[in-house]
Amino acid sequence: MKGLIDTLKNIWKIEDLRSRILTTLALLLVYRLGTMIVLPGIDPAHLGALKSQTKDGVLGLLDMFSGGAFSNASIFALGIMPYISASIVIQLMGIAVPYFQRLQKEGESGQRKVNQITRYLTVVILILQAPGYLLNLHSQLPETAFILKGWFFTASSVAILAAGSMFIMWLGEKITDKGIGNGISIIIMIGIIARLPFNFFAELGSRLEGQGGGLILLVLEIVILFVVFALTILLVQGTRKIPVQYAKRIVGNKQYGGVRQYIPLKVNAAGVMPIIFAQAIMFLPMAFVNYASSDSLSGVAAALSNYTGFYYNALFFVMIVLFTYFYTAITVNPTQMAEDMKKNGGFIPGIKPGKKTIDFLDTVMSRITLPGSLFLGWVAIMPAFAMMGGINSGFAQFFGGTSLLILVGVVLDTLQQIESHLLMRHYDGLMKSGRIKGKSPAGAAAY
Repeated sequence: MKGLIDTLKNIWKIEDLRSRILTTLALLLVYRLGTMIVLPGIDPAHLGALKSQTKDGVLGLLDMFSGGAFSNASIFALGIMPYISASIVIQLMGIAVPYFQRLQKEGESGQRKVNQITRYLTVVILILQAPGYLLNLHSQLPETAFILKGWFFTASSVAILAAGSMFIMWLGEKITDKGIGNGISIIIMIGIIARLPFNFFAELGSRLEGQGGGLILLVLEIVILFVVFALTILLVQGTRKIPVQYAKRIVGNKQYGGVRQYIPLKVNAAGVMPIIFAQAIMFLPMAFVNYASSDSLSGVAAALSNYTGFYYNALFFVMIVLFTYFYTAITVNPTQMAEDMKKNGGFIPGIKPGKKTIDFLDTVMSRITLPGSLFLGWVAIMPAFAMMGGINSGFAQFFGGTSLLILVGVVLDTLQQIESHLLMRHYDGLMKSGRIKGKSPAGAAAY
């Protein structure tokens, strides 16, 4: 306990770190307040039907990602997912379209152009999704819920919903620049955490009243939750260290090198992005049918809207595996790693520099990505099995899936950044047993 208090004191002593943490908390408070502001022209007293619609199913997941803004008919109802969808499209185009390939090679200026195009595409997606959300409101809420009606309400609401999502995106960028951690990921994480107390007490109530089992079964659920949580941490932190031998160099009268260092290749180099990408795509069937009720769906749309069904989870699993390989290929560049080693006089023992080194790194990365992607997919579909075991649908989302992976990944990444500030100023880190491993770029050699 004393060590925790000392660490908190050290964090407060560092002016830059203190400022970043307070800025992050202030911007997150703005976001949470925005999720409570109802669209102008809607009576908040009539939102009961909308909350019932988002109690479970795919819309329940969408409501969780938006931090409850979807069921509140909030100005932030569409959340950050349109931006995630636009990012997916742009990254896919970076593989197939030469123009985007050139932008990716132009460094910082090219990245700024890509970000600008992503924002424009986000606006287009928002303009297409906002009318669908409004149609859903008209189908779920009674006419008395709408204080304003007609084209003015539709046009103003579309503009407000689009502006709300763009404002969330701006908040995320400000958290990244002025705060701690990745802003977009932290906003998603806060939305998920905001639902945890409500879902836990709902599960507690169901165990004590309706479903039975009492506190013993609830304790067993919590134990299983912690086991899955621990396994997820191992997935996020797992690495394969590749030894690199540096040749001796003599500069003046001093001798350098002749030591062995390591390249840490992460088992899950893609982090939580594959599951976010896959989840964003799985939301599309509901977007195309304008958030229709599950009773009116049939065929493929019905199968892909039942997130406890076989077809939904099978497709979800396959997409996560594919996106893991795709995102790893983007973030880990064996060619660049081999060139950096060669420039610094390093080589992998037993492997010739050049193409042989590139092929070796690519093979190792492919081999360790396979079990990582399979485990990532398994964790992603764990909530479906939890619900089959009788666990409340909201609480079951924390037994795996997007919720748990985002929580673990974002928390570790944020703690790693805080620890870096502490160590840089010669304070003890957050963990005395070893440094926290977050989502630092895979393959970054410790030169």
